[in-house]
Amino acid sequence: MKFEVQAQELNTKILAENEHVFAMLSEKGKAIYFPKRGILAQTAEATGKAINATIGTALEDDGLPMCLGSLWKQLNLVKKNIFSYAPSPGRPEIRAAWKKMMYVKNPSLSGTEVSLPVVTSALTHGLSMAGYLFCNPGDAIILPDLFWENYELVFSQAFGAAMATYPTFAGNAFNVDGLRSRINSLPRGKKIVLLNFPNNPTGYTVTEGEAAAIKKVLVDAADAGDDIVLLIDDAYFGLVFEKGILRESLFAMLANAHRRILCVKFDGPTKEDYVWGFRVGFVTFGIQDGEGGLFGALEAKLSGAIRGSISNASNISQSLLLNAYSDQNYEAEKKDKYGVLKRRFEKMRDVLARRTEYGSVFKALPFNSGYFMCVKLQSGDAEPVRQRLLAKYDTGVIAQGPVIRIAFSATPYDLLETLLDNIYKAACDVLRESNG
Repeated sequence: MKFEVQAQELNTKILAENEHVFAMLSEKGKAIYFPKRGILAQTAEATGKAINATIGTALEDDGLPMCLGSLWKQLNLVKKNIFSYAPSPGRPEIRAAWKKMMYVKNPSLSGTEVSLPVVTSALTHGLSMAGYLFCNPGDAIILPDLFWENYELVFSQAFGAAMATYPTFAGNAFNVDGLRSRINSLPRGKKIVLLNFPNNPTGYTVTEGEAAAIKKVLVDAADAGDDIVLLIDDAYFGLVFEKGILRESLFAMLANAHRRILCVKFDGPTKEDYVWGFRVGFVTFGIQDGEGGLFGALEAKLSGAIRGSISNASNISQSLLLNAYSDQNYEAEKKDKYGVLKRRFEKMRDVLARRTEYGSVFKALPFNSGYFMCVKLQSGDAEPVRQRLLAKYDTGVIAQGPVIRIAFSATPYDLLETLLDNIYKAACDVLRESNG
């Protein structure tokens, strides 16, 4: 396949730094580039000129962005940080700030160089861009069988990848052996592995020991000749509620683990900063011996994919977040919201421990973090129980096969026991009816 000259220049940089990373790219990933010789380049060259008739925005005669007063009066930001386009890879200030915060949140990452985070329109868009860069039709995505259903839309429906699952748990622990077996069941070569902790839907984060075991599985596979794209979905990062559970991202453990393991971290303020509608996320690359040239080329390819899909993420959202990160109350406010969620988590633990009768119809799957927990019915499918909860108990949950996902994050503290009671009653109703 013949590539456009700018794409070939990026491919040459990647090959010079690490040929394994080039092998991980999809055909689309090899072909994509961020245009530096067209409209964007010519606009950059005209910046600061007395007359700049390049970019497709409307400006007032004083040079400020044109805007409607009915919108402007609602906001307390400078016009250029609201109404203007943001760069395709994101505002430089927020990219630098997020990278600095990443090292603070993950102390063991100290001394490991990673890419500058690229801004996406939240995590779903970031995952989609990873599909663009790394997934060819027929590629397998190796992941636990309890996973966020949107992965199927992102990777299977959009890019033709297959979900290669393994059982999430072995007893009450993460199924490390299942991960190893699934990796080894596929032909040696490029492997795409997806891990999400705290996990959606289960609300489980691996223990420190399980994290070390996962690292060994991946390093062993790389030593054996696999080129591994490790997708690390950190959407719920920081919401860990028990001791002994991994508090840093797996990215910190694996970003410098092997020249055949490319770590791609997806995170952002959506859940960390409680801004679901802002639609801002970050994608960061890490690999052993990663250099500026390699990371710069990957950032450029990702920026090109963003440019060709949504152009750029919301400028106003990036501006609001930047202001929040420099606010003296930011850390205390985050701690307060964390406390609310931890209290709800502890209430769920307490109710499940006390109400032993629940065990006759469902059992709780392991959970220790995040927004969710799951119960698995002792028999039957969860959908009839969900329907009964809606019709008779004024309660909504998510049904996935025999599993019910419960968002304690969205349930008032005083209603948590009622929620579990309703699930128990509805399950008993369905069970009685099925038994005649």
